[in-house]
Amino acid sequence: MSPQRRRVAVTIHPFRPEALQAATEFVLGCNSRGIVCAAPAEDAVRLRSVAPQAELIELDDAADPELMAVFGGDGNILRAAEWAVPRQVPVLGVNLGHIGFLAELESSQVQTLITTVAQRSYQVERRITIDTVVRERPGGAVLWSSFAVNEVSIEKLARERMIEVLVRVDERALSRWATDGVLVSTPTGSTAYAFSAHGPVIWPDLSALLLVPLSAHALFARPLVLSDHSAVSIEVLPGGSPGGVVWCDGRRTFDIAPGMEVEARLGTHHLLLARTSEQPFVDRLVRKFELPVDGWRAAADRARWDAH
Repeated sequence: MSPQRRRVAVTIHPFRPEALQAATEFVLGCNSRGIVCAAPAEDAVRLRSVAPQAELIELDDAADPELMAVFGGDGNILRAAEWAVPRQVPVLGVNLGHIGFLAELESSQVQTLITTVAQRSYQVERRITIDTVVRERPGGAVLWSSFAVNEVSIEKLARERMIEVLVRVDERALSRWATDGVLVSTPTGSTAYAFSAHGPVIWPDLSALLLVPLSAHALFARPLVLSDHSAVSIEVLPGGSPGGVVWCDGRRTFDIAPGMEVEARLGTHHLLLARTSEQPFVDRLVRKFELPVDGWRAAADRARWDAH
């Protein structure tokens, strides 16, 4: 009996022609090295439309692959994580978006990706996730549950009214806020929504949770970095607020009413990110945000030297 052939999964940004082009090149390159590719049904149809000769199976018909290559931006990686995280399949992103903090390679590096996959020369980085549940009341029955790679956000439902919440950490009351919302973020998510809310950037290998209030009316409303053993609960208080909505990674959502509680804690599973090189996070931070390392002082010094 011949040994089972290697399988690699592929998923594609639904609206970017360059993603389809790069993914097709990747699939054909893997096929030429004896690797079978698997894709979600819609992606498989698109790939077959431009490369009918490709050796391609639908993802639902395959055993779990050794890797999932994602052609798109961070949003596509978060979409792929819905499938990959419960199965603990590593994800490798090829960036066709904007910043692409989770992505490892750019679209021009497809040949590098093919060689890396063929030689299994990638490393796997483990990132923590968040498990969240919505309860009908504090300590009550669970109404909804999900996980998040970046963040869980509790946001107001009505634009003109803030949401009133009581935040607890490890079952101890922390603060009552009238606020636009509350984020509970992973270190991975600290460069996403939490970054826009003026939270700190946390190195991704740190196991910790970040609690960030959004425009809270309170004397104490600072971002907090919590232990990974901590559990955060946000109770929606009655008092005229129509309630709110919970989002996990901006993708999975549930409406919450006054009296309900949202609980967030360290996730059961990790996000496994495949990396082709051991690039320090500070280098990634500088490159992705195009940080001016020299700053304004160095620019002023250069101007003085040029004047002379």
